[in-house]
Amino acid sequence: MPNRRDFLIHSASTTAALGLLPSFAHSEVPPLPDALPAPVEVRLPPADERLDLSPASWIWYPSTRTLPNTVVLFHRVLTLAGTPQKATGWIAAESRYLLTVNGKRIQWGPAPSDPRRMEVDPLDLAGALHEGTNTIAVSVLHYGHGDGTHPIGKPGFIFSLMIEESDGATTRLVSDRQWRSCLATCWRPGQYKRWYVRAFQEEFDARLYPQGWETAVELSADAWLPAMLLDCPASLPPVCSRYPDDLMETSTDRDVCCLLPRSIPLLTESVVSATRLTEAFTIAWQRPAEEYFSMVPPEAYRQSPLADVRESPSGTWHAHITPDRTVALTFEFAEQIVGFPEFVIDAPEGTIVELLVHEAHVPGTDALLNTHFNAWARFICRNGQNRFRTFDYESLRWLQLVIRGAEGDVAVSAVGVLRRMFPWPNQPAVAAGEPGLQRLMDACINTLYNSAQETFVDGMGRERQQYSGDGSHQMHAAYLALGETRLPARFISTFSQGQLQDGYFFDCWPAYDRLARIMERQLNMSPWGPLLDHAVGFAFDCYHHFMYTGEQLPLGEPFIRLQRFVAYLHRITGPDGLLPVEHLGVPNVWIDHYAFKHQRHKQCAFNLYAAAMLSHAFAPLARAAGRRDWEDFAAAFAGRLVAATQQKFWSPHDLLFVNNLPWEREEGEQRMCDRSLATAVLFGFCPDDRTEACIRALRECPPAMGLSYPANACWRYWALGEAGSTEVIVDEFRTRWAAMDSVRMNNTLAEIWHARPDSGDLWSHCAIVPLYVTYMSIAGIRPVAPGFAACTITPRPGPLEHLALTAHTVRGPITFRSLGRLGDRTLHLRLPAGVEATLRVDQRETVDLPSSTGDAGRHMASFRLPTENDIVVHLHYT
Repeated sequence: MPNRRDFLIHSASTTAALGLLPSFAHSEVPPLPDALPAPVEVRLPPADERLDLSPASWIWYPSTRTLPNTVVLFHRVLTLAGTPQKATGWIAAESRYLLTVNGKRIQWGPAPSDPRRMEVDPLDLAGALHEGTNTIAVSVLHYGHGDGTHPIGKPGFIFSLMIEESDGATTRLVSDRQWRSCLATCWRPGQYKRWYVRAFQEEFDARLYPQGWETAVELSADAWLPAMLLDCPASLPPVCSRYPDDLMETSTDRDVCCLLPRSIPLLTESVVSATRLTEAFTIAWQRPAEEYFSMVPPEAYRQSPLADVRESPSGTWHAHITPDRTVALTFEFAEQIVGFPEFVIDAPEGTIVELLVHEAHVPGTDALLNTHFNAWARFICRNGQNRFRTFDYESLRWLQLVIRGAEGDVAVSAVGVLRRMFPWPNQPAVAAGEPGLQRLMDACINTLYNSAQETFVDGMGRERQQYSGDGSHQMHAAYLALGETRLPARFISTFSQGQLQDGYFFDCWPAYDRLARIMERQLNMSPWGPLLDHAVGFAFDCYHHFMYTGEQLPLGEPFIRLQRFVAYLHRITGPDGLLPVEHLGVPNVWIDHYAFKHQRHKQCAFNLYAAAMLSHAFAPLARAAGRRDWEDFAAAFAGRLVAATQQKFWSPHDLLFVNNLPWEREEGEQRMCDRSLATAVLFGFCPDDRTEACIRALRECPPAMGLSYPANACWRYWALGEAGSTEVIVDEFRTRWAAMDSVRMNNTLAEIWHARPDSGDLWSHCAIVPLYVTYMSIAGIRPVAPGFAACTITPRPGPLEHLALTAHTVRGPITFRSLGRLGDRTLHLRLPAGVEATLRVDQRETVDLPSSTGDAGRHMASFRLPTENDIVVHLHYT
């Protein structure tokens, strides 16, 4: 079995024994090395990993200016002598495209990516094309404005398709001047931005839409112009074009840009219908409706319950509107989902429908759901039946239609969401044995479905941005519960590309947020800048990916970028040997929402966190990459940070890290935090391994200890699990997590403990701590060598009498089942071939398995587990 000193995940109190950190006396702060190892230059991926779509061209509507939120339609007719055997290729657009073939929706994309390294979506149209005339239609939305899924860019569209017919003949179809383009004024060009990180406030007028164009062969020459070729090579993204950029005036260095093939599968789409019409109101406007939706003035309307809405047996809702009588129909879904809201309405011409979405709502309160970051789209009807679907996706459990602006009867039907989901390779298998805990696990899984799609985001209802730190913990669940490695790999690549020239990371890349924060921070106009603690977390993400998968990806470009980040931390280290958390300029240190009263209180936690990253993530990656110089430097740097943190914040009297120890007398109280104490316990940072007081505080949560918000609660639980105190974890799962309103109402995990309905709170957030902590700390399944070549299983079910789960590893599934209560428990295990597994249990247990060599940890014994056999172990103390 590989030595655990080589690759270690969250080992408790064994750090010094394993030699991962130098041992320093409490009063010593060793000197910081003067010279850093030589960095390696970041280069583009090799040529064979990049795409050149020649002879295709980047095309656009003939113009020299494109307003934000402009939609351009592209049309091409293709005639085939027979049904194709194969039709594959590539498609990309800036910012988003919708592809239909012969009127059928095919795919929506592309995935969010760095505008300098755009990912191009694959095409497989063999099943959509047929003998004879085919129509390929693409709607392209150019955001212009920054978005949580799109930081910056220029417009453009590219398409390349190779068709092989039954007789072996091939046809190539590429984007060029033969494509026709139309400025889609049905979506008003220049439409205002919806919110800070939501670009598209959709307004669609069906009366102006070129009906039938998706299947048409002939088009009006007046409205449809030959596409314009952009001055941009087919091997580069459109941000490299010479097309004018009125908003940002970007001028991109082509040498740092390329096109890459999409690194994850296309998402699946399926219709989910609303479960019921929950409430209906009439609205009497006191201010013009357009003013309300654009400005939200107070007391803009009066509401009254609507009694005469009728539902037919076919599931159609009928109502009557007048110019003075607006109808608001509010529908709900069984759970919160992410996708494209849709509905059908038969209405008089000119009828206006605002579609509003919300994560949480209390019926009987405000009639209109416009309390969640202006989450509405506007549709204007042509006469008769209209089928509407939003162009961009939403996160919702509630959908409302505000119908107004005309006179006559309206009929609403087919209210639903085209739900989008990542095609996970495995179904999750977690049985908790208790209804409340099972509901909690199910809510975690549904939340993961919502937040992990093309990127790992905090919540789709607000930013839709990819974060490390608190946001990337959910990748543990993707690896273990679902066996997915491609999406985490994409996270590692795309996040690493968002590195600033100073060496730190944007921390939510690829997204607009931190681009804007840079100028705000320079003017002292925002507390939010690129978060250094999230960059620390990213090093752990790279390390975990290496351990779960064995892939070399984290040892390539991401590791090179991490070297630059470590060099940055070295530069900002103060004369006291500590990393500062104040007066940092553009970046800042966050750590958590709730655990700290003052910014300076974060210095203890941040320095311990950085030391843990250097010694337990960056150093092992350096070793695996063959960079012993960086490994030694990281160990020395970590040792200095630990020693300096002990000197400033360790209380010899309380045997605790105290966040405000230097200012305790001034502030009149003692302050601790779960992050500092958990980090110290997990990585062996308590002097002389004196962890008792830290563990006691983590168990009891005294008032002086700040607690992390839900997404970061994992650190405390990991430490408690390592200390054998999983009964505390299970109790909080039962009493606190399972009692969340979001769990009960939305089948999701909320961002905060008490999320409010009808507000901006996130009800589906990445805080799926109970799911992955169950795998990692209760079942205790963790890799200890890259690619799960070796793992430990440390079962600590505590008070759980039944727990069954499957961990999907790259080597195959590990099945785990624990039955019985403490004192009389049976453990059933099965492991795949190729895994050297160790069972760690209480040293008092008598286990009929061969003993394992190596340090099992305090009061623990370890045993070697066979593979490809059913293993049954009876436990009395574990």
